[in-house]
Amino acid sequence: MLRGAVEVERTARGLRPHRLPAAARAQTPDPQLAMVEAQPSGVRLVCRTAATTIELDAVPTRFGYRGVPARPDGVYDLTVDGRPTAQGSIPGGIRHTVDMATGATETTDSGPGTITFTDLPGGVKDVEIWLPHTETTELVGLRADAPIEPATPVTRPVWLHHGSSISQGSNATSPLGIWPVVAARESDLELVNLGFGGGALLDPFTARTMRDIPADLISVKIGINVVNADLMRVRAFVPAVHGFLDTIREGHPDVPLVVVSPIFCPIHEVTPGPGAFDVEALKEGKVRFRATGDPAEVAAGKLTLTVIRSHLARIVAERSAGDPHLHYVDGLELYGEADHAELPLPDALHPDTAAHRRIGERFAKLTLDRLRR
Repeated sequence: MLRGAVEVERTARGLRPHRLPAAARAQTPDPQLAMVEAQPSGVRLVCRTAATTIELDAVPTRFGYRGVPARPDGVYDLTVDGRPTAQGSIPGGIRHTVDMATGATETTDSGPGTITFTDLPGGVKDVEIWLPHTETTELVGLRADAPIEPATPVTRPVWLHHGSSISQGSNATSPLGIWPVVAARESDLELVNLGFGGGALLDPFTARTMRDIPADLISVKIGINVVNADLMRVRAFVPAVHGFLDTIREGHPDVPLVVVSPIFCPIHEVTPGPGAFDVEALKEGKVRFRATGDPAEVAAGKLTLTVIRSHLARIVAERSAGDPHLHYVDGLELYGEADHAELPLPDALHPDTAAHRRIGERFAKLTLDRLRR
């Protein structure tokens, strides 16, 4: 009944969807990646039923920072035969609060909570409950006032996507509002979303995961995390991109593969990382980001978004001579400087819901629909 998950872990309470397999999770000590891959962006609980009332018990795990207003609770979106019908949140669960000054974390656990969807349309229908993209979710129980059956089998093409927190959905208000979901629904594709906040770092285990997942279309959005993590220089970046694509091609030699460069982000266009929280904004209870690198170091190989776009365009142009199914999309076509003037990034890094919708609709029109012709 779970679609969009790569693996499902049985816990003491229930089931936890993962978007990386255990073998991949074992190859990194990064707690950030461990957190975000278990946040079920693009994962949905799918069934066929005549029920008019459905209840879901789950344990959400939420993170926040002391002195900063808590993020809104994660949203569950319910669709009936593909149409958005209801949404809500689950109270309680586990909450981790980090003290930015000391690094200490306070944890509370109030156990499972319940979300109830009522007054659903009568008759047998396909129901999807899209899980929150911003919080880890353990599924504990599912109840309905009519039998639940397996959903209609998937016949639409599978789109496998990898990217950063922007692809995971940061700053979008609900799981149906993140740009990969918008694009998938626009183009009638079955989405597997490997968008990881802070985790699009050309990791070999992510490439191997993508190699092994059946897919009809693949996209990789590369750049922003490499810059704001200040992870590598040009010398390492270019071979890493080639290696990432080589690994994917081992399992998908002829599948359309789209390389997407970063969208417009003023703080990192010409200024390298690392990225950091804006301390002055935190004092005001706001979350904003800033770039802390020195533009003068670009000449020595430090990466900016402008530098990354030029290298990705060249890499794809060179490889496509022998790989006719490899394509390049300039992220500025999805969200550029003019878009930023109209729909600025609220925290200087992530799009809001309106910008997510624009990016998703453009990606569907410029890329997904064109490749399926």
